[in-house]
Amino acid sequence: MKKHVNGNFHQTLTPLLFLLPNMLIFVVFIIIPAVQGLRMSFTEWGVFTEPTFIGFANFKELTHDEVFWTTFFNTLTFSVFVVALLIVYSMVLALLLNRNAHKGEKVFRSLFYIPSLLSMITVGIAWRFILGDEMGIINYLLKAFGQQSIHWLTDSTLSMASVILVSVWAGAGYYMVILIAGLQSIPTELYEAAKIDGSSAPKTFWYITLPMLKSTLLVVLVLATISSFKAYELIFVMTKGGPGYATKLIVQQVYQVAFMEDRMGYASAMSIVLMLLISIFTVLQFSISGKEQDYE
Repeated sequence: MKKHVNGNFHQTLTPLLFLLPNMLIFVVFIIIPAVQGLRMSFTEWGVFTEPTFIGFANFKELTHDEVFWTTFFNTLTFSVFVVALLIVYSMVLALLLNRNAHKGEKVFRSLFYIPSLLSMITVGIAWRFILGDEMGIINYLLKAFGQQSIHWLTDSTLSMASVILVSVWAGAGYYMVILIAGLQSIPTELYEAAKIDGSSAPKTFWYITLPMLKSTLLVVLVLATISSFKAYELIFVMTKGGPGYATKLIVQQVYQVAFMEDRMGYASAMSIVLMLLISIFTVLQFSISGKEQDYE
């Protein structure tokens, strides 16, 4: 029978003291604003008016708000495609640039990682200059070769595809670094044993690399999902949510309702729905990962 050993007072207090600054930041900037936002969601409140308690009226209004549901499904579409493409693309980059056999690999790692260091506003401006209808570089080259220009940012379908691909390009380097760290933590003896047994590259990847990367992939999945649900600057700069509502996500709608329509309470209700959506996806991801580990 395993005996549980309790540490003394100093052994227990010291870790708590190290955690205290982070806990204070978490409480002040995450917990308190979340509680305040929940409280505001039950009120009718503008910047220059006193809050009035209205119960669940804001949430009831959300159920038949067509613009909100459009942005809701746009957010889901954007997140699903961005997360899926990010995982695949960053995994491919990590596998290609994992080994340090050549100095050139470090250069390529840096090149792919640099976009993740840039401000999303900067990335959006750069890609708007590349994909713009009239002044865009791509359309300028197409016209130079006698081809018709393509409406990358003003067509309802192409605009969503464009912001998805640019988001993947901008974020893949960050997740590539995380996956490279995971790949380098896998014992080389496993690959040597697989090579001796005559295992092919696909089988080695499927039966060794992927199982050993499950924890790292879960981290990438959760971080990418949360980031995609909060996307705002890049899309606003590239398309401003257009054409129409084609690329407008919940975060942009929250900003518009809160600061342009001066409906803080209603915007808070939208934010609560977004927080619940992120929480549900995160819990599902952890739950699926936990069940897979139980089956192993």
